[in-house]
Amino acid sequence: MSTAQQPGGPGAEGGAHIALPFSRNSASFAGSSTAVTSPNPVPDDPYVPAEALPSPREKPMGFWQHLDELRGVLIKSVVAFVICAVIVGSFATNFMEWLKWPLLSVAKDYPQLDTSLGTLSILEVFNMIIQLCVFGGLLLASPLILFFISQFVSPALTDRELRAVKPMCLSAFFLFVMGASFSFFLLMPSTVRIAIELNQAFGLETRWTAGNYFSTMSWLVLGSGAVFEFPLVIILLVWLGVLTTAFLRKYRRHAIVLIFVIAAIVTPTPDPVTQSLFAAPLYALFEISILVSARVEKRKAAARTV
Repeated sequence: MSTAQQPGGPGAEGGAHIALPFSRNSASFAGSSTAVTSPNPVPDDPYVPAEALPSPREKPMGFWQHLDELRGVLIKSVVAFVICAVIVGSFATNFMEWLKWPLLSVAKDYPQLDTSLGTLSILEVFNMIIQLCVFGGLLLASPLILFFISQFVSPALTDRELRAVKPMCLSAFFLFVMGASFSFFLLMPSTVRIAIELNQAFGLETRWTAGNYFSTMSWLVLGSGAVFEFPLVIILLVWLGVLTTAFLRKYRRHAIVLIFVIAAIVTPTPDPVTQSLFAAPLYALFEISILVSARVEKRKAAARTV
């Protein structure tokens, strides 16, 4: 049966229209063999996967525009750090009394202990103030800096990746604060107590300087906060497929040895008590990371089967 149009029928002037049922847009062959395609994928288009659709947060920018955005992030981060450092410096004397809490709490058990801190050089007090402002400013400004960085990278992430990044950033901040608090309220007093006991055992006079005291505290607090981030690193490697929970369970004994090595590096004293105090929560976090990683693997396997 012929499907040609009559000369006077519809479509006679431009030729016959043939609608292909499998095409997204009806192609017109009237004087041209080029099909009409949509310049941008439509969200409701069943032929375009959801991952290929542009994010509503994404803004088309060139290389120099990205550099300008990055410059804005760096400027805002520096401004936030400077403001927080100035705040810490303005209340430096109050912060110093608060930071002496580990020493003062332990000194209650040693009535003859002199808790006054001194300096041995002219510039030591300046170095101590700078150290206090830098570390205190970084600690106070870290939530704002993370927020600025997330604003910069979020347009390039899919909704699925963004849902994973948000809890990871919150977990990173929570783990750092937990590690720093653990070091300040438990590890630092234990270190001070052991140092006092050893000085008394060898008949040595305790003469601590402010620079040594605050340097030891900064190393312990910041080091503990950084080390407590390792569960997120393990979960991220499992999510990327670099590690598996079977591998982590198989080498659990090796992980325990590695944890004690890290504890020996971070803790300033070589005594096993302080190292064990630091290694115990690290091992607990290692076991928690295995449980979370197993859940991540199950979700990835479920997503593959869908």
